Amino acid sequence: MRLKRLYIFSIRSFIGPFFVTLTISMFILVMQFLWKYIDDLMGKGIDTFVILELLFYVSASLIPLALPLAILLSSIMTFGNLSENNELTALKSSGLSLYRIMRPLTVVVFLIAAGTFYFANYVIPVANLKWHSLIYDIQNTKISALLTPGVYSKELEGYAIKVDEGKGDQFKGILIHDHTSPKEIKTVRAEDGKLYKSINGKYLFFELNNGYVVEELSPQSPTFSVNGKLHRNQHNNRPSRRSDFEKATYKIDLSGFTLQRSQDETFADKHEMLNVFQIQEAIDSINQNGQDMVRKFAESAKNEHIYFQALQFKANKLNHDSGIKDTIEQRAYLFDELSSADRKMAIQVAQAKLRRSNQTLQGQLDFLKSFDRDSNSFWIEFHRKFALTYAIIVLFFIGAPLGAIVRKGGFGAPVVIAALLFMVYFVLISIGDSLAASEVVSPFLGMWFASIVLTPIAFIVLRSAANDRPIFDRENWSKRLKKIRKKSNNAI
Repeated sequence: MRLKRLYIFSIRSFIGPFFVTLTISMFILVMQFLWKYIDDLMGKGIDTFVILELLFYVSASLIPLALPLAILLSSIMTFGNLSENNELTALKSSGLSLYRIMRPLTVVVFLIAAGTFYFANYVIPVANLKWHSLIYDIQNTKISALLTPGVYSKELEGYAIKVDEGKGDQFKGILIHDHTSPKEIKTVRAEDGKLYKSINGKYLFFELNNGYVVEELSPQSPTFSVNGKLHRNQHNNRPSRRSDFEKATYKIDLSGFTLQRSQDETFADKHEMLNVFQIQEAIDSINQNGQDMVRKFAESAKNEHIYFQALQFKANKLNHDSGIKDTIEQRAYLFDELSSADRKMAIQVAQAKLRRSNQTLQGQLDFLKSFDRDSNSFWIEFHRKFALTYAIIVLFFIGAPLGAIVRKGGFGAPVVIAALLFMVYFVLISIGDSLAASEVVSPFLGMWFASIVLTPIAFIVLRSAANDRPIFDRENWSKRLKKIRKKSNNAI
């Protein structure tokens, strides 16, 4: 009965700080997201409901980063409060070990870790897809927001665009000055039109109605007669032309526009939108496609190689096949019997084929490297989901005994300690992620790097707290070193 009350008490002590720290962590991360995309969200006339929907999906995708910090801070606060109020000492004096006291919270943390894996595997991929798609749509509205009625817009380099009035993607009184070509100035005017962007985001299109195009070419040098007089029709040395239209589409290149970077980021992380089963299928598909491509390339290279063509020609000759073509490549095996001119031609043909083969082979290698990078990205996301689950457990086994050692509760020392530890954890996962992404280490080692480093630390801290010893006990460590030296000397 007493143990049941103890379990309920410890769980209650943990749940409160956990939800508070999780809320604070989520708020900080969401504010960081808003700061990053503030230019795309503010001043665009976007409905409040759309922004709230975006933040909802973003909050779901940020949970994997906020949850480890919440677990770490709440565990330090819980056991720090127990230790500061001497409740932990009283429990230990009654015969309960630290492991027994931690048992109910260990079960809770394991349940949270299992729920986190389920959430990361099924919910977060959908949330990533939703908010990436939504932010892309919001960024698209930025194009139309560039046009302010009655004012020339020069946001697009090389263009000056003015509209009389408009709403959404529909405008009236459109005037476009095109200065992209140094040899001409093009002016387009239309009564009304519609603005939209291509699917790949590289071009901006105006669907124009009832207008005209005026093209003014660059000034031409005047020509004079022998007596020094200006030729006729040379007074106007800046020729121009005008053409009318009822319907026309005007295309503007957006390759240098700043939104291109954001769009690349939007579609570069497709692996984050899949669960582990879909990732496994994608990896199998990539590997199968790579193997098929290598096999087909090998067969094609063999059939086009001059040596195998010569062998085939020789076999056909022996079979008296008269339907084959007698070319220099096929007769290469008869090199000694060729004339000097044919030998020179055969060498030139072989050299040209080798150069083409090398170029083709290099392109094939680059293509296979892109397959490997794609597969590597999927493996990184695959291991990330499992490493996150394990990291939650490890950080709990660091935070709980550390709270018992420092004997401080509240939001003072625990916050400082948790912030430092989480900084170490974040640096470790960032290093592992970067090393795995650059293919310096395997995706497994990169994603599990933080857990591999923190696991022995958790074991040392837990052992020290359970035995009521300092973490860095000089006497204890010196005794252990003496034992190790004694064993090594005996072994020698």
